[in-house]
Amino acid sequence: MRRLRIGVLASGRGTNLQALIDASREGRLLGEVVIVLSDVASAMALERARKAGIQACYIEPGRKGARLASESEARYIEVLDEARVDLVALAGFMRILSPDFVRHYKLRIMNIHPSLLPSFPGLRAQKQALEYGVKISGCTVHFVDEGVDTGPIIIQAAVPVLEGDTEASLSERILKEEHRIYTEAINLFAQQRLRVEGRIVHVLPLRCMNAGYNPDQTE
Repeated sequence: MRRLRIGVLASGRGTNLQALIDASREGRLLGEVVIVLSDVASAMALERARKAGIQACYIEPGRKGARLASESEARYIEVLDEARVDLVALAGFMRILSPDFVRHYKLRIMNIHPSLLPSFPGLRAQKQALEYGVKISGCTVHFVDEGVDTGPIIIQAAVPVLEGDTEASLSERILKEEHRIYTEAINLFAQQRLRVEGRIVHVLPLRCMNAGYNPDQTE
């Protein structure tokens, strides 16, 4: 069976992208990043991909604001399909995807968010958590739906908020957990162990330790 082919969309530093690249090289990820796309020409994520020998492409967003222009989004789909990706992984991609994009890759888009959703969706979730005064924060991997950080939750990790925490210090501790659970969630997908019923994501028992992604495999 072939390995899962992953396309990553990123707008910034690409630390979660690097964690996936490292996990793949070390045999901890049941897949490989085959293409990285960004809406920011200078994004560090593109440089990380190039250094790793991964196809990296800047696609102009076509407009300001939270969404891509329709022609730009069509180009994202075209390039991802040409790369034959099985899964689209958002890693700090600062754009909201249209319903058409989400439907095209239904239950094949994951996102990592630095809070315990549904609490604190959107931007600067760590700052939101500190201002609200929560004692436990964390991160969430979820499937992407047509809302903003509203898709079915795959896996979460809790991170305590410490006395004197700043947005930066809390973000750094959460990031370590992000790197861990994103790999874990993608491995569950690659093993075909995720079943979605409404908002609930069920994790199925592991059938075969050596299972690889096979899009034609049936339950």
